[in-house]
Amino acid sequence: MKSIYSVNELKDKILGGQLGLNPDKMWVTGSSYIYQTTQFPASDTKYHNYYLLVRVESYFGACCHVPEQLDMTFAEKCSGQQLSSVIEMPVLPVQIAAMDAYLGVTYPHERNCLRTVKIPAGTPVEKAEARDEAISQITRIEKDQKVALIGVVNPLVGAIKRRGGVCLPCDLQLRKTQWNEIVETDMEKVLDKADSVICTAMTLSNGTFDRILEVVRSRNIPLTVYAQTGSAVIARFAGCGVTNLVAEPFPFTQFSAAASELYCYTAV
Repeated sequence: MKSIYSVNELKDKILGGQLGLNPDKMWVTGSSYIYQTTQFPASDTKYHNYYLLVRVESYFGACCHVPEQLDMTFAEKCSGQQLSSVIEMPVLPVQIAAMDAYLGVTYPHERNCLRTVKIPAGTPVEKAEARDEAISQITRIEKDQKVALIGVVNPLVGAIKRRGGVCLPCDLQLRKTQWNEIVETDMEKVLDKADSVICTAMTLSNGTFDRILEVVRSRNIPLTVYAQTGSAVIARFAGCGVTNLVAEPFPFTQFSAAASELYCYTAV
């Protein structure tokens, strides 16, 4: 497949039937809206997460979003619809979840990733730490390397620190890390300083992912993406701006205490 350079370009290729399956002949059989919170022991940080899930065949397309973007009525609006019509809805998180569903069926992670990483069964903290250690490993963080972290979760900040990296945290919601470090809200400032970038795929739902791709390509620095949101969407950019991807499709670690798998992609 030829390189794809933006989310809109990818959407157009899906709707045009250029990626294999015809989305006009695929149906959304179920859709869910989930509000979930996480707060780890000994931490005063509470994460508020809002998800839209779109079921197509055996795959759950997923998008985490901020509450202002959509509400639970979209779970009703999506189910029973042609997948192409849901992809065309003028609400970005809906588009991302529907595109993720299409690509998760068309390009299953287990058949397209480079390798899988097993996350053992455990507590929320144990699973989060194992997940974030896997992310830091695939990023190949070196001592004193400045790592822009766009989308802050404290276990990943800790994983960067343990590897000797200098974390440049950026987030639109959090103001301080667990270690009382100030979190930047302007991603351009951390992108300008960074030797490498780690971002979450929530950058898809807030519309900043294309800009991150543009910067890492122009500066020729590596980009690692941790994706629950739109993990199959991000996989289409592996080798074209995305250096590494750690994909975690639904059900996510915060919803299950059982053993689970991460799907890892590395540009070669």
